[in-house]
Amino acid sequence: MISIVLHQPEIPPNTGNIIRLSSNIGSALHLIEPLGFALDEKRLKRAGLDYHEFSTLTTHASWDQFLANCQPKRVVAFSTKGKLSHSDFQFEEDDFLVFGAESAGIPETLLASKAIHAVIRLPMVAVSRSLNLSNAVAVAAYEAWRQLGYPGAMQPPANVGQ
Repeated sequence: MISIVLHQPEIPPNTGNIIRLSSNIGSALHLIEPLGFALDEKRLKRAGLDYHEFSTLTTHASWDQFLANCQPKRVVAFSTKGKLSHSDFQFEEDDFLVFGAESAGIPETLLASKAIHAVIRLPMVAVSRSLNLSNAVAVAAYEAWRQLGYPGAMQPPANVGQ
């Protein structure tokens, strides 16, 4: 399954929402420090509700430590600087989807590094700057999960929708 990576997230409720999202799609979540909050912060837990116990959450002291620990085959960065749309990109089962900090996005040096397989964008109207981090992660993660056939998804009850 895909993994979600947040590079130096700053806003607790966004990360809490992403904890809940990753739990619901069976994705591991990686947080790269420094974080703009403590992991025990009340606003983080409130947004994630009771999904913390169902999540696979790993923190890494730095980008280099993340690469060394995870040794990802493909790292797919999401940025407004990307040329290819998320729906035109072919995701693979073990992709790591990377998202930047709310205030700054992914640093240019990281986007240009050899570790990045592709830089992808989420289409927006011309006057927009960016999406909220948790919304961007949800759009990207669900597109990747859809392309992979929703592995691990529960099946709907047989009598629903008839």
